[in-house]
Amino acid sequence: MLPIHFLPATTAGAPGITMQSKNTAPQRLTWDEDDESRSARWRSESGNPPPKRVVIGHDQMTADIAYRLACEGTAILWRGDFQNARQLLQAMARRIDDKPRKAKKKPATAPSPIDAFNLHRLAQSQRARTLAMLVLPLDEHYAIPLRRAPNVQQACEEAYGPPSDEASVVSLREVLGLVGAHEWRKKGVEIGAVGGRIHPYYGVFSPVRGEYIDLVANQPLPAKQLAFDIGTGTGVLAAVLARRGVERIVATDVDARALDCARENIGRLGLDRQVEIVEADMFPEGRAPLVICNPPWLPARPSAAIEHAIYDPDSRMLRGFLDGLAAHLTPGGEGWLILSDFAEHLGLRTRAQLQEWIDKAGLKVDGRIDIKPHHPRATDKSDPLHAARSAEVTSLWRLVAA
Repeated sequence: MLPIHFLPATTAGAPGITMQSKNTAPQRLTWDEDDESRSARWRSESGNPPPKRVVIGHDQMTADIAYRLACEGTAILWRGDFQNARQLLQAMARRIDDKPRKAKKKPATAPSPIDAFNLHRLAQSQRARTLAMLVLPLDEHYAIPLRRAPNVQQACEEAYGPPSDEASVVSLREVLGLVGAHEWRKKGVEIGAVGGRIHPYYGVFSPVRGEYIDLVANQPLPAKQLAFDIGTGTGVLAAVLARRGVERIVATDVDARALDCARENIGRLGLDRQVEIVEADMFPEGRAPLVICNPPWLPARPSAAIEHAIYDPDSRMLRGFLDGLAAHLTPGGEGWLILSDFAEHLGLRTRAQLQEWIDKAGLKVDGRIDIKPHHPRATDKSDPLHAARSAEVTSLWRLVAA
C-alpha cells in the first residue's frame, strides 16, 4: 500500500480461504452541504461504520489539515480533482509512516513476539481507519463525478454487484483496492503447477505465495480416484490435484465470491469434468482417500471481514478440519493439512497444542514435508515481525486415522 498497491482481499496469510459472507443492511452517511442535509449509501468492505462527522474536501486542503481531521475521526468528502485526492492520501500515509521515527525514546527492552504482533496489528488498524476518512462520491452507476477520475465501474461491479440506482460514498483507499483487485483478476497469476493462470476475485485470496502450491504439487498422492479440497478459495489446489491426474475433486467453500471465482478458474483451465465446486461449510458428504485443507494460519480475531482469509479466531477452522477429518477419510486415506508455523513464532499457538488437537481428533501424523517461504517480507528487516517471518516454515502434514 505504499504509493498505493493493493492485493485483492489479501494481505499475507492463508491462501485459498476466503472471508465470510456478510448479510448486513446498507448503512448511510449523512452530511450538510450547501445549506442542506444530504445522505448516500455508505460502502465499506472492511465493515467500518459511517463517520459521524463530515467536512467537504477541496483542492486547496493541505495534507496537515486532512491528516488532523482524519485522526479526529472526521470524514473528508472530496469534491476536488481525483488525482489531487490520490496525492493527498499518499501525503497522509507518509505522515502516519514517519511518525514512529520521530519518537524520542525507544523501549528499554524489545517487545515479546506476541506483543510485537499485537502492536503491529493495532498500528495497522489505526492506519487503515485514518486513511479511510478520505472518501469519494459514487453515482448510481458507480461513476466517480470528479475531475480526472478513472473509470471504476467494472471494478465496482465485480466487488459490489450490479448498480442499484443509488448514489453512494466510499473511501478512496477502498476504491484503489477495487481497482487493484480488478487488475489482478484481469491479469491473473501464473501458476506452473496448473499450466495456466489463476484469476482471483476481489475478496478471494490471491495465490501469490507459491510455496504451499509446491507442497501439494510434489507430495506423492495416496490415490487418484477422489479428493476433497476444503475451503477452495480461487480453486488453485483443486486445479493442482486435477493436473496431477486425480479423477474427481469436490471443492468446497462458503463464500459466494469464492465459489464464483473457483468455478470460473476451473472452467478457464478446462477442468470442469474433474472438479465440482460445492457450497458447504467444511466437508462435503461422503469420504475420500485424500482430503486437503489450507486454513487461515493465525489464531486471532479479524478486525475486518476481509481478514477472514488470514485470521482464524480460536483456530476454529483448523480445529474443525481436524475434528471432522477422520469421519471423511476412506480406510487408508490421508488428510493433507497445509499450515505455516508463523503463529508459533509469534507465540499465538504452540506445536504441542497443535499435536494435542491432532491426537484428540483420533489422528496421527504419518509424515510432514516443510518448505521455507520465499516471499519478499521474509527478508525485510524493517518489518516489525521480521524475526518471526524469517523463521517461518510452511508444512504439509500427512494425517491418517489413528
